[in-house]
Amino acid sequence: MNKTYLVTGGAGFIGCNLIRQLVAPGVHIRVLDNLSAGRAEDLDGLKVELMVGDIRDRQAVQRAMKGVDRVIHLAAHTNVIESIKHPEINLETNVQGTFNLLEASVSHGVQRFIFASTGGAILGDVTPPVHEEMVPHPLSPYGASKLAGEGYCSAFYGSYGLKTISLRFSNVYGPYSYRKGSVIALFFRQLLAGEGLTIYGDGEQTRDFVLVTNLCQAIVAALHAEAPFGQAIQLGTGRETSINRLVSLMRQVVAEKDFPPVRYAPRRQGEVERNFVSISRAAEVLNFSPMTDLLSGLQQTWSWFQERKNKAA
Repeated sequence: MNKTYLVTGGAGFIGCNLIRQLVAPGVHIRVLDNLSAGRAEDLDGLKVELMVGDIRDRQAVQRAMKGVDRVIHLAAHTNVIESIKHPEINLETNVQGTFNLLEASVSHGVQRFIFASTGGAILGDVTPPVHEEMVPHPLSPYGASKLAGEGYCSAFYGSYGLKTISLRFSNVYGPYSYRKGSVIALFFRQLLAGEGLTIYGDGEQTRDFVLVTNLCQAIVAALHAEAPFGQAIQLGTGRETSINRLVSLMRQVVAEKDFPPVRYAPRRQGEVERNFVSISRAAEVLNFSPMTDLLSGLQQTWSWFQERKNKAA
């Protein structure tokens, strides 16, 4: 029997990588995306039904949900700094939009709902490694909006039996990230443009960087695993990397002679100082074991950025 998967935000960075892993005989993939951050062209050549619409539009969500077996909810407003400037956008998109999808999932008999959440922004400044039993303490409206989404996922499992799983992504990087605002994509875009790089703070702040293809393997596994429904699972590598170390690896990938100056600026409000995750629950439940080291992942990502630039030229 054919299965229909709905991927919200499927034309975006993670979505178009995920869909390349989801495509299989007997699987129909429907994408709901308002194309504010994604590009329809990135789905060219894939057997995908694209519906242009917004998750804040309840009627659009109801139309997209018809006949759907499983939902992978990636669509979100994800910029931490922008969430501080415009918290209402996070509320409308990340909270109301998620509620609309959960409500429609129940009314259409969806079997499973995978929610793209976040780790560091939800938990705030805590001593890593971050794990699922830590008490949330968001520092930004973005983190608060994702925590609210997790809460509704838990409630819809408890109240309606909808099998929800919240996957807390660490810092994801890789191909198709040319519009992503996080540090690796931003730095690679600036390097291609010959611009200098700016590090906010002393550069000793840390993150857990996971290659998007490794992350998508965990998302695919969550579609079928007997996971702890209504709960969260951390996804990352379990390795802590400072921004200074990241820049050092980028120098190896790009070549020192092509590397521009690096300047330091004051630390930005709302950003977590240290973050890396424990992936023990993901390893147990999803058999998750990210195999790509950061240097190899950066080489893959830089090659993709260069190829895209050459095609554009």
